[in-house]
Amino acid sequence: MTLSNVATVHADATLSKNLLRSILVHVEGSPEASGRVQVAVDLARMFDATLVGMGVEMIKTYSDPYGLLGGEWLVRLQSLIEDDLKWAEETFRAKTAGLRTEWASVETFPAAAMARHARSADLIVAGGAPLGGEGAYRAASPAELVMQTGRPVLVAPPKPGKFHGRAVVVAWKDTREARRALADSLPFLKAAEQVVVVECCAKDGVVDARLNTSDVAQHLRRHGVEAFGKAVPAAPERVSTELQITAQEIGADLIVAGAYGHTRLGEWAFGGVTFDLLNAPERFVLLSH
Repeated sequence: MTLSNVATVHADATLSKNLLRSILVHVEGSPEASGRVQVAVDLARMFDATLVGMGVEMIKTYSDPYGLLGGEWLVRLQSLIEDDLKWAEETFRAKTAGLRTEWASVETFPAAAMARHARSADLIVAGGAPLGGEGAYRAASPAELVMQTGRPVLVAPPKPGKFHGRAVVVAWKDTREARRALADSLPFLKAAEQVVVVECCAKDGVVDARLNTSDVAQHLRRHGVEAFGKAVPAAPERVSTELQITAQEIGADLIVAGAYGHTRLGEWAFGGVTFDLLNAPERFVLLSH
């Protein structure tokens, strides 16, 4: 074997270590989840990964101080859940023909079940908004998944369309969460044609932000990623808007970010980048914590 062949084999082996091998997706018993499941299917094909589908739903409890809801009502609710889970499995199997797949079905809270199964997944595909107002009984909250699973979560907008990933914006802040997101997103960044690392900063912090993003871009280039740094002066409440503007400029359909640099309660009460990206998703967002 020649030296060039040895180098090629080594490069291929190094690249394979960063590929996704297992993707986990929650399949609700509702047509609204169809687009997100298709995204997970496309990603499984893109990375030649095993796709694990989960049908999970919990009976919604109701306050019944007057005893009006009898056993027949509970039987009806149970039957509806069984129908939803059956529909979810049929939908999953119809969409995944030709893929390596696994299926699991359980009656419990979706986020908790997904967190347990995340131990065998490299990536979780989630939705950016709860379905039908059912909250935690039917939908796996992406915020819960990010905080509980220890895995990167790709959040799809409500009407996701096809994922391309040719251009990616990396939201940079010199925090543990941002470093984690950068490492977790390497499979996507390696597959992209253009990556821009963006740090939003105060007007007097532009020089430092340029150095920071330049360092990160250089790190990515060592991994074979075509990356560039960008510093953007912006007030804190403008950060998510500036990320969307940069994404629009380069035609990116994916933003990578560290989740909840502040406390989650603080973001819920006062807003923040994670809150904005989850509650007004315009593009795919890859979050890590």
